[in-house]
Amino acid sequence: MLLAIEQGNTNTLFAVHDGEAWIAQWRAATDSARTADEYAVWLMQLLAMAGLQITELNACIISSVVPQSLFNLRNLARRYLHVEPQVIGENVDLGIEVRILKPSEAGADRLVNAIGAHVAYEGDLLVIDSGTATTFDVVSGEGAFEGGVIAPGINLSMQALHEAAAQLPRVAIRRPAGNRVVGIDTVGAMQSGVFWGYISMIEGLVARIKAEWGRPLTVIGTGGVASLFEHATAAIDHFDHDLTIRGMLEIHRRNVRLAAS
Repeated sequence: MLLAIEQGNTNTLFAVHDGEAWIAQWRAATDSARTADEYAVWLMQLLAMAGLQITELNACIISSVVPQSLFNLRNLARRYLHVEPQVIGENVDLGIEVRILKPSEAGADRLVNAIGAHVAYEGDLLVIDSGTATTFDVVSGEGAFEGGVIAPGINLSMQALHEAAAQLPRVAIRRPAGNRVVGIDTVGAMQSGVFWGYISMIEGLVARIKAEWGRPLTVIGTGGVASLFEHATAAIDHFDHDLTIRGMLEIHRRNVRLAAS
């Protein structure tokens, strides 16, 4: 079984694939100080709740945008799974052309998303990943990463609004009640500004990217807060919450084939 670890700045996803399907997924808050032993204790308890044993895991792939955590995640795989993990950006062949000025600057999460999108959808694609940052990445029909846009994430914007303005409270991010745009109290006004502001940003950037690209683009939404925008805009054609781990699975399989050939 494969253990896929997808680590973002805010959350870390652990997912288990049995060769045919994803059979378990868990999220934890990203903590760069968490040790391999702490990960192992947490993971073994969750595996047991799912009727699984850590000894059944015989492969591991890691995608992380938090370099400080890689040492401990790598040790988790070595010490408890007894395997050398595949690490995106280090010891794996992604099999994707990166068409930006400095390919090394492309984040592991963005490249994995590009691969996950390309294996599931046809034609030129625009992947919108809503997490700590909101990224818009163009993937050509042949699977090349063409570049994109990086904007602050919706949680980051709400946090900045609260911290920079003394009289504005910390509020939950949600779709305004009744789809109102004009808030009738401070909380409602903040929620409307952030929610509809992000919808407008998404719609505006999608329109500009499509105009610049000059060819049809299928738009795919993914990421930790992508579900917040479902049914709120027609700019996103598909919402795909397994996009990243699908890309990781494809990279794992590709590198297993390369090693066997």
